[in-house]
Amino acid sequence: MSQSLEETALSKVKRGPNRASYDKDLALDIIDAALMCHVGQTKDGQVFVTPTCHWRDGDYLYWHGHSKARNIKGPIDAAEKVCINISQLDGLVMARSAFHHSVNYRSVTLFGVPELVEDKEEKVHQFKLFLDKVSPGRWETLRPVNEQEIKATGVVRIKIDEASVKFRAEPPVDDPADNDWPVWAGVVPLKREWGTIEQDPSQTAHYPAPKAPDAF
Repeated sequence: MSQSLEETALSKVKRGPNRASYDKDLALDIIDAALMCHVGQTKDGQVFVTPTCHWRDGDYLYWHGHSKARNIKGPIDAAEKVCINISQLDGLVMARSAFHHSVNYRSVTLFGVPELVEDKEEKVHQFKLFLDKVSPGRWETLRPVNEQEIKATGVVRIKIDEASVKFRAEPPVDDPADNDWPVWAGVVPLKREWGTIEQDPSQTAHYPAPKAPDAF
């Protein structure tokens, strides 16, 4: 059964509530389908937004960075909430008037106070989960991480229990009086795919190409 985030959502979606959802399974699907998120935080009255890669393990969203990076150290030291947004553009919605043009998209916004992952074995486990998301099976082929790399890399997480989803997945919604206006209307879908791989030119040997996820 789908779970709801509505009871714990920090604030309900007020603009376009018909496009809002608090279904946890839908939120998890959007999180898993994307590789990058934007972490918003406040420091000394200044708002910062930092793009970073993320992954999920159960009910937690994780990201990593240098152990002293602003989006790692800042919210941990201040024990303050962050706001995270993940968005995916799915298509252009071409209407009969400029006013009704739109986009089809999926978006989830999360709130929470980050927790620092300090246990060494757990950090390495999360490194592996992240690499498995980027390129399934690649972790086992790489030079093992060393102590310096583990110490230099900060890993934080927030629990996925304060979140809201907004999405649009439909054709244009024009004014009825415009339905016969002589211009093409509809949706131009966005297709994502990986391009031709480019091996590091410094390598003289040829190795099997890495696996890539379906799309981000």
